[in-house]
Amino acid sequence: MKLHRLPLPISCGFRSSSAHLPHSPQGISEANLGCEEFVAKLLDRRWTLLSPDTKIQQIVSSPKQIKEEDGLLKDKSWFNIPNPLLGDKITEKSSPDSSFYVVRDDLLHPLINGNKARKLDAVLPLLEDHSVTDVVTCGGCQSAHAAAVAVSCAERGLRSHLLLRGEQPDILTGYNLISTMYGNVKYVPRSVYANREETLKTHASSVAGGNGCVLSLSDILEAPLTEQIVSSSHPISSAMDDQRSLGNFSRKVVIMNEGAGDSIALLGVIRLVHHLSQSHLLGKEKAMKFVIDAGTGTTAVALGLGAIYFGLPWKITAVMLADTLDNYRERERRLISDFKRHFRFDLDHASRQIDKGVVHWVERYHPRNRFGNVIKGEVEVCQEITRQTGILVDPVYTLAAWELASLLSEKEARGDSEVVMLHTGGTLGMFGLAQRYKSYFQMLKDR
Repeated sequence: MKLHRLPLPISCGFRSSSAHLPHSPQGISEANLGCEEFVAKLLDRRWTLLSPDTKIQQIVSSPKQIKEEDGLLKDKSWFNIPNPLLGDKITEKSSPDSSFYVVRDDLLHPLINGNKARKLDAVLPLLEDHSVTDVVTCGGCQSAHAAAVAVSCAERGLRSHLLLRGEQPDILTGYNLISTMYGNVKYVPRSVYANREETLKTHASSVAGGNGCVLSLSDILEAPLTEQIVSSSHPISSAMDDQRSLGNFSRKVVIMNEGAGDSIALLGVIRLVHHLSQSHLLGKEKAMKFVIDAGTGTTAVALGLGAIYFGLPWKITAVMLADTLDNYRERERRLISDFKRHFRFDLDHASRQIDKGVVHWVERYHPRNRFGNVIKGEVEVCQEITRQTGILVDPVYTLAAWELASLLSEKEARGDSEVVMLHTGGTLGMFGLAQRYKSYFQMLKDR
């Protein structure tokens, strides 16, 4: 796989630490690097995606001439500008209608959600460099993450083992079907899945067998390539044996956190931020309000860190879908701490900003009492948006981001900031929802 080199950013504002850095093809082996050189080395690695490029489209909204029932988005019509003016021309607001930009990461791969592809962008080459043979991860029955891992591993000759919460559905469809076709699926009772960390370790040990080893992505990042500290299910006689070369094992099994919520997963999104900040795209000077829907929140944290690293006037707002505000903030702190430790640098100049948080977490416009629930009328709204723009949104994830982007774009119609929605995907999730909410989707026939 070709090593893709990226141009140096104009400024980034952080310095490297004097701590010893990992000696690995995916790490940085020199300390006390200059700012620009450090960023270059951080991004100068093998990637899964051949290019960080992605389409950017502009959505213009206007009031409907005939209003329907009340509710956000139900009194709007949409128009998609597939090739909008970018770069210096992005500041020209000649229309009274509100608009926002959509980064079409949903188009990166036919089966893998955009945010999943970005998170795996740096992970998969790392696994290949360390001769990993198997990946164990977990997720819900219709987990987009599990499907992404299954497809990505199969494409590279790795074996994936997926622990899915709950019972096997009568009809396999959506992400569940893709996970089953590409990976090795095991359904786990909800009571067992509640202790997923221990469940992952137990299953990984069974996959490794008598002559295999089990390790996490953190294990790989925190130890040199030739002297990994291995977490094995089998007792090792001495401390010296704990530093055996990975080449001594017949199977090398890596545990990947649910949703790929690991520090190295941030790199692919930071690579995207670097790409988007080029002068012919969104640039480095214009204020941007980024909007994203948040499952684990990993992608949102990476966007926020990337904006700080490159000194960009971008504000990242994430719609909380699957957890509480306290838990999202705690996950944000953990990811940033792990990232600083694994990649050995400090952000002294931005410590106050980071302490305040790199992401603005907000509730969904129409809250629900349980993650994954769909409210009556949302499927029809998704249909209207899709018919008018050619952009498919789903009621669980991307509709939440679309709602907020629409609301912010109205406030910024004559303002100084542009609103940008990162479209993460979700197409295959619609198939599972159509089974679960048959009556809602049945209504589409009559429209």
